This record gives sequence, C-alpha cells and structure tokens, in this order.
Amino acid sequence: MLESDEIVTNCHKVPQHKFKKELLPITEINNSLSSIISLIRKVNPDINFIFTVSPIRHLKDGFIENQQSKSHLISALHQIIKNQENTFYFPSYEIMMDELRDYRFYKEDMIHPNQIAINYIWGKFYENWLSDEAIDLKKQVIKIQRGLEHKPFNPDSKKQQQFLSSLQEKIEILKKKYAHISF
Repeated sequence: MLESDEIVTNCHKVPQHKFKKELLPITEINNSLSSIISLIRKVNPDINFIFTVSPIRHLKDGFIENQQSKSHLISALHQIIKNQENTFYFPSYEIMMDELRDYRFYKEDMIHPNQIAINYIWGKFYENWLSDEAIDLKKQVIKIQRGLEHKPFNPDSKKQQQFLSSLQEKIEILKKKYAHISF
C-alpha cells in the first residue's frame, strides 16, 4: 500500500491507485509464511498446516502474470514444506489445471471452476486429509442441516412432529460426542 509502504494482497475494497503491484520474490514469500507459521505455533505447537493455491486464474493482470505469481507462491510453499515439520501441500491448482483442464469444468466466465470441479477437488481433499470418522461426521451434519432446512407441507402433522423429534435426537447425540458443534 503506497501510503503505509506495507505489503498487502486482495485489496478489493481499496481503490487500485493506492497500490503499487509487484511480484514478490520467492524468498520474501517464504520468509513471510515462515513468520506466520512461527506465530501460530506459539499458540498451538501441535498444529498441522495444509497449504494450497487457488485453482482460480486471476487474469486481470494477464495470463503470464497469473502464472508467474502462482509459480512464485508454489515454489515458496514447497520450500516451506521441505523445511518445516507438519506442513503439507494440497494440489487444488494442479488438479484444476491438469485433471480438470477441459472447459466443461469451468463456469461460463471460463475462469472459475464449476460445481462439478469444486466437488471433485473437495473429494480429493477428503480422500487425502480427512479420517473416516470426520467424513462420517460431515455426512451426519449435512443430513441434520438438510432436515433443519426442510419446509414441511403440514407443520402440525404427527409425521412432521415425529420427524422433528427424531432430528432433535440426532442433534443431541452429536452434541454429546462433539460439544463444539452447534446447529
């Protein structure tokens, strides 16, 4: 930012003339990420980090600039992962560019992944990073959330009251096991 000489990113709410765009060197990105990791580990020394790079191409500055920017970030991330414990990389960008490179996986703007691509990438993430227990919990939570969002034809019917009672029972069972979950 020009007035404070700070390095910032994603400045969507501030006018563009207040910034000078510059491609950070890999070493500077690496130093910044290392500092962030260090600060977070002071609060939670057992934390794991899973880094990824957005699969969305930011083409406002151009195709080449987008690739350079992502290349610097990916290089810095891989240096971090090589040198820091409990740091990992999930290749969402690479999945989009390599496995889902066909434009049928993009929205009409030809930049953003469509729902099929998003679901595919999330599926790969679940396969690699979530335990069977976490996946099962996710399914239970989604089922309960859908039940809570359900709009009944007859809210006073006996069947609806049984449905709500069953739903409340499922919520209570999950809350006993996972106290931090709220619906």
